[in-house]
Amino acid sequence: ADTLSLMAVIPQLDSIKSLGTNVVWIMPIYPIGLEKSKNSPYSVADYCAVNPEFGSLDDFKILVDECHKRGMAFIMDWVANHTAWDSKWIEEGHSDWYVQDSDGNIVYPVGTDWTDVADLNYDNQDMRQRMIESMIYWVRECGVDGFRCDVADMVPADFWKECIDAIREAAGRPILMLAEGDGPENLISGFDLDYGWDYMHALRDVFCRDSSVLKLLRVNEEEYARLPEGKFKLRFTTNHDEATKLSTVSEFGGPQGALAAYAATIYMNGAALIYGQQEVAYPQTINFFNYTPVDWTANPDVRSEYRQMLHIFTEHPAIHDSDNLSFSTDDILALQKGENYLVIVNVRPEAHEFPTPDGWAGVEIKDLRSGATIELGENIALSKYQYMLLMK
Repeated sequence: ADTLSLMAVIPQLDSIKSLGTNVVWIMPIYPIGLEKSKNSPYSVADYCAVNPEFGSLDDFKILVDECHKRGMAFIMDWVANHTAWDSKWIEEGHSDWYVQDSDGNIVYPVGTDWTDVADLNYDNQDMRQRMIESMIYWVRECGVDGFRCDVADMVPADFWKECIDAIREAAGRPILMLAEGDGPENLISGFDLDYGWDYMHALRDVFCRDSSVLKLLRVNEEEYARLPEGKFKLRFTTNHDEATKLSTVSEFGGPQGALAAYAATIYMNGAALIYGQQEVAYPQTINFFNYTPVDWTANPDVRSEYRQMLHIFTEHPAIHDSDNLSFSTDDILALQKGENYLVIVNVRPEAHEFPTPDGWAGVEIKDLRSGATIELGENIALSKYQYMLLMK
């Protein structure tokens, strides 16, 4: 909705839940700064307020409660690296809470073109404490269940350790912490999972540049080799940053290619993300700095396939969290997951024939997509961008 959009989400929650969603992540809902503004929601003017364009604090509380009623957790987007130039903190006179140049001028983050935001100084202990208190406010006041932390790699790891420990102690209940980054120090500091950026880029190389599936699998192994025990990767084919550049429909060769890319992603030992709009095969880019209308009733067949994939993900945990036994080729991703599951994806826009993996031919198998019992022969014929999800 172009106005009061927090309340406009509520009628969509049943549809969101029906996809198989168990966590809703909402992008920043804070007032946006006006000074040097690009209208980015990541230019936060007040960490403890709701942008009136979206609604009120009470509206936000209702939205969180409605998610909880449907069995979905709710996490907020948190921007700890920088604020708006006219943020409440600057207006309160806390210039020492910000990075300054040799002339005492507050600067935007070094190495970026983010001229609409002011860089925070994590050498300042008062600022750090205020940041933690601001995050705890949303946990206590509104019952949020965690945070997706923007550019987490740009914030000191020792702050994240202090912050996450304090939030979890204040909450007294499970809190989910997602780091937008891939530095292992974030996970050591207490984040539960971080972004699978390397896998996403390797996936694009496979679909868009004819790279080998075998290289993609090596990237998956390398990502998990760097992870501390008990931590996970967020698996995605797009997100709000990527959707500003290309839609999954255009990037992966059409709606069926986008579905195949998703099948080749979410069962790779991590948590599955769906960025609202990809389930209806939205064909254009989305600039999250501006209002973009989406027809949520479009392409119901595509939505049904995303829903099916996510329900299989939820109802059959072993299909995504088991060890991988690869039968893959350059053009076909074929992974036995544990003892009883097989994921096969043709990543190419043309048909391929593929030798049936050892132990899967001549036995009764359940096709998890159709629900039918089938028996595979010596070879499997795959149409372009076809994927199969099988169970013994």
